[in-house]
Amino acid sequence: MAIIETEATLHEAHRDNHTHRDVNGGWLRPAVFGAMDGLVSNLALMTGVAGGSVSQQTVVLSGLAGLAAGAFSMAAGEYTSVASQRELVEAELDVERRELRRHPKDEEAELAALYEARGVEAHLAREVARQLSRDPEQALEIHAREELGIDPGDLPSPTVAAVSSFGSFALGALLPVLPYLLGASSLWPAVLLALLGLFLCGAVVAKVTACSWWYSGLRQLALGGAAAGVTYALGTLFGTAVG
Repeated sequence: MAIIETEATLHEAHRDNHTHRDVNGGWLRPAVFGAMDGLVSNLALMTGVAGGSVSQQTVVLSGLAGLAAGAFSMAAGEYTSVASQRELVEAELDVERRELRRHPKDEEAELAALYEARGVEAHLAREVARQLSRDPEQALEIHAREELGIDPGDLPSPTVAAVSSFGSFALGALLPVLPYLLGASSLWPAVLLALLGLFLCGAVVAKVTACSWWYSGLRQLALGGAAAGVTYALGTLFGTAVG
């Protein structure tokens, strides 16, 4: 009896603890991409301008302009992209909804064939399909998942994606500018703060992936540092040529 109770307790504990993170949310990807892009692009922009031996005021103005332009561009791009994707999905759902209304038996047989192809016995597959098809909305949800690989009740929001992109890009792009706004008179404090931000962003991203925090952080730091180095060299070259 004690063994049975122990196994039941372990099973219950396993069931309660077996949870997954949300991998379909509409905010995570644009937020992470926006922060990384803001840091790398604005750092690269500012180092490129600074490489041309311009005034401190010009470097700061370039950073602020890059922040504003990039944030609005990211938000507009994400909104358009996600809205277009959502409109396409909704159009396909309308097609499936019409088919369920006009040819319910054919759609039921199609669902049964899907289950049968996955190894369910034929008579059981037909019975499951029949019962699931009794509710039109439930049938639509199941067909959408089986045929389109989507959940009609969990479509990404264009507004959430746009706001996430705007805020995260602006936050990332602000880091290279911040030392100047606080009184710094050279490029190095901005570079160091931006590189630290890149490492921390990479480490935070590792929390929602299977990658180690230090590897993710160093990878992002190396990529951002390389971009800044290349643009600084180009800025120096172009500044010398133009000058």
